[in-house]
Amino acid sequence: MYEGAVQDLIDELGRLPGIGPKSAQRIAFHILEADETDMRSLAQAIITVKEKVKFCQICFNVSEEDTCHICRDRKRDESLICVVEESKDVLAIERTRSYRGRYHVLGGSINPIAGIGPDELHIRELLTRLSDEKIEEVILATDPNLEGEATATYLARILQAVGVKITRLASGLPVGGDLEYADEVTLGRAFEGRRSV
Repeated sequence: MYEGAVQDLIDELGRLPGIGPKSAQRIAFHILEADETDMRSLAQAIITVKEKVKFCQICFNVSEEDTCHICRDRKRDESLICVVEESKDVLAIERTRSYRGRYHVLGGSINPIAGIGPDELHIRELLTRLSDEKIEEVILATDPNLEGEATATYLARILQAVGVKITRLASGLPVGGDLEYADEVTLGRAFEGRRSV
């Protein structure tokens, strides 16, 4: 353990997701050794993002304005909503350049162990959007893990009453992967989602 400010910095860095004690220590010492101007820029960027960035009033994506650039874009297909867990998922889908609809960010996934139920997510707001907007299809793009599957199943069940087409992103083998390294669930889904060639 270190004294004072160094240990405080290590402790704070260790609270970040994916940063363990060793990584926190390594980052802290990088900060100590780095140019002061660079570190002041980093600190200012953190302060600025906390002051300026908020969540879109429509889809809950991150934005510096009341509505994000995707919700303001009139060229987007307003009949499609892709439901994702986090804003970073929007970025991942946008990078594919194959989706031109709108989004709805839930703010997480159903996880009873962590105390996150449907009421902690932006599901009510999604239902409001479906009643107010002319939506023809809802694409469930939650993560292919236990929590994401639970969230997609829950959403599919409650959205059936709305009367819109509900689809789920396909899942299966990654490009460049080897069959021998695929787990049973992934390989099973690949067989279920096979298509004609």
